[in-house]
Amino acid sequence: MSTSSLEGGRLPITVRRLDPGLPLPEYAHPGDAGADLYAATDVHLEPGERATVPTGLAIALPDGYAAFVHPRSGLAARHGVTIVNAPGTVDAGYRGEIRVTLLNTDTGTPVKLARGDRIAQLVIQRVERAVFVEADTLPDSVRGAGGFGSTGGHTAQR
Repeated sequence: MSTSSLEGGRLPITVRRLDPGLPLPEYAHPGDAGADLYAATDVHLEPGERATVPTGLAIALPDGYAAFVHPRSGLAARHGVTIVNAPGTVDAGYRGEIRVTLLNTDTGTPVKLARGDRIAQLVIQRVERAVFVEADTLPDSVRGAGGFGSTGGHTAQR
């Protein structure tokens, strides 16, 4: 997609409303990266329970783009609700309904979400396709082969 197909500096995304009673994704504030997604059904999550929630919409992304489904910070902070596979990935070729797998991480309190509640954010990003080239060795780097957690970030326990 060329920049000439951008409308006013914004990328047009074709949306199919599977549930006409729900709003299209929308940005809450100017400059927001994520557009809100809404629950198409009521949801009750017991502590530790997860549910896959329909959003009532499908999208057509242009080649070279993907959509990423992120948790809502308010649901996480107030209720412990997150997304199991965060961020969920919507590939450019997918045309099915966007569904969000929510998880109640609170250990004692159930969470009720109503149809029409904002449950996630959709971030549209340009993505590159890689060509994977096998090699016997990799070029050196400052980090080298230091693994997960190798840079610390906390006071060492002695």
